[in-house]
Amino acid sequence: MNLSNNDGQPSAEREEGRPQIEENTLQPNTHLTQGKERVSQGLERVRTAAREHKEMRFTALLHHMTVDLLRESFYALKRKAAPGVDGVTWQEYETGLEERLVDLHSRVHRGAYRAQPSKRKYIEKSDGRLRPLGIAALEDKIAQAAAVTILNQIYEEDFLGFSYGFRPGRSQHDALDALAFAIEHKKVNYILDCDIRSFFDNLDKSWLLQFVEHRVADRRILRLIQKWLKAGVMEDGIWSDPETGTPQGSVASPLLANIYLHYGAPGQTWCFQRVKFPPRQEVQPPHRESSLGSEEVTNRTKRRQSDERAVTKVKRLSLVKYLTAGRQYRSGWEAPVGTPQMARWPETAAGSVSTARSDKEASRDLGDPLWSWSS
Repeated sequence: MNLSNNDGQPSAEREEGRPQIEENTLQPNTHLTQGKERVSQGLERVRTAAREHKEMRFTALLHHMTVDLLRESFYALKRKAAPGVDGVTWQEYETGLEERLVDLHSRVHRGAYRAQPSKRKYIEKSDGRLRPLGIAALEDKIAQAAAVTILNQIYEEDFLGFSYGFRPGRSQHDALDALAFAIEHKKVNYILDCDIRSFFDNLDKSWLLQFVEHRVADRRILRLIQKWLKAGVMEDGIWSDPETGTPQGSVASPLLANIYLHYGAPGQTWCFQRVKFPPRQEVQPPHRESSLGSEEVTNRTKRRQSDERAVTKVKRLSLVKYLTAGRQYRSGWEAPVGTPQMARWPETAAGSVSTARSDKEASRDLGDPLWSWSS
């Protein structure tokens, strides 16, 4: 499916003030096959519905995972990639491909498909640290690639224009192009270069599933994602199930990471109104809980919160009083001078008469509530 530049959807160039490029900027993550279109008409309708109805939740998506889509996903994989825990290479799986794909398709739709754990490998970073990777089994790669193709029809219409990582038709070169244009044509005071440390390893799985449920209501697709998240990792023959994160290196992880980032991006905070955050609980020491009744504990908590609000109000008033304190002259106000702990009124000029106080009056210690709070 080819999307024109005038499809009514704000592209990255349009949002950043760059001139439109001639080629299409939004391309789905699908691949050409012999005698097949790039995307089936069913997926085209999914993308159109996602574009026109931003609040729609899709309840029927798994039927788009056909044998043809699995075949396209298989041929889109890297042929020289390392095998997972199953030890099956791309060339070995190609032998008897049609029978294997039909069987995989049947197991996925019957709910008999079982995800295998990812094979843990480490690669060295530029700073000498090790980056953990998860190599999925070949059948898991095929199923994940097909699911990503389906979900991309929805999320490529939702993702923001300044998002470039792990998206079809976009790369780091497009991000650098946008940065260069902004530096040359806009007022840029500074450039912030930052990185989220161990992002893939620290994703909260429960929140990730809730984010996906904003647009996906097909329980079968959600169960597939849960199976991949709970499959665990295999390292030196020992299986483990990390509480957080998604294996970095699997086919589905980049899309899931982008979904996680999307719902925390500026302008997308509306989603947190739909997600029910767990209420904050007041934790009391065990000896206090055992000696006090629940009603008395609640009353004490309310009184403590009221006292904290009163103290905060006093601090704010003291700060305002300190900042606005000064000596009034004909020309206006003059702020106190001196060290923060012993601020004194400024001395009058020689021979002048002060209208605020006598020159013989002792210096007034204003104190400093602002510095005293930090101490």
